[in-house]
Amino acid sequence: MTGPEPGSGPTQPDPAAPARLEASVRGRVQGVGFRYFVLREAMYLGLTGLVANERDGGVRVLAEGPRVDLLELLDRLREGPPASIVERVVERWEPARGAGSTFRIESGEHRGD
Repeated sequence: MTGPEPGSGPTQPDPAAPARLEASVRGRVQGVGFRYFVLREAMYLGLTGLVANERDGGVRVLAEGPRVDLLELLDRLREGPPASIVERVVERWEPARGAGSTFRIESGEHRGD
């Protein structure tokens, strides 16, 4: 039985392997075009999933694709579009489950775009 070299630390996930990112974005993220920003960025990266406003004023993102592209999306979520103020992003990682064939906006619970 072979494993990682002693002292090499934990095994890192394969950056090209499919994964699922669930992110909750908090701050001034409704009414500033945040969902359209996420849609554009996710489509550019070739991801599948959805973005929706939440009742509490946040935005929920569920995305699947290569982990390296999801990490890029996560960086962009932390920046947001110019009119937004992102206070924090809570992320959760899981194995990919098949989020569909496109990335879409869902209306969800919201106060406006």
